[in-house]
Amino acid sequence: MYTILVPGSATDGRYCLIDMLVNDGGGPPPHRHDFEEMFSLLAGELEFTFRGQTQTVRAPFTVNIPSNAPHQFKNISGKTVHMLCLYTPAGQDEYFMAVGVPIESRSAPLPQLSREEKAEKGKLAEELAPKYRTQMLGSA
Repeated sequence: MYTILVPGSATDGRYCLIDMLVNDGGGPPPHRHDFEEMFSLLAGELEFTFRGQTQTVRAPFTVNIPSNAPHQFKNISGKTVHMLCLYTPAGQDEYFMAVGVPIESRSAPLPQLSREEKAEKGKLAEELAPKYRTQMLGSA
């Protein structure tokens, strides 16, 4: 569940800030993009793969991802992970709005997507990635 705290529209596109709750098993596929990304892990632990090196990081911890660096993260902790993510320049906020499933509030239940709906969302995410300066990869 991602909450856009500061949209790019509020910063003239200089950055956006997103609050992320990542369920067990959640995380993006390997990818890279031509903008900076910084994760501040507030609670929990994640497995990060950055430029081919995998490590487990635990809160409190911050990971900076430079432009074009292959990376991914996965929650393998068995619990929900909480982190803040800063993107500079902005744009990732718009990508998440385009591919996500909006919910009423953070306390609302997560939508239950069918296997077909999940596949459609995955396909949409891949199709839109280049528009948002992102490239999906086979392995980080």
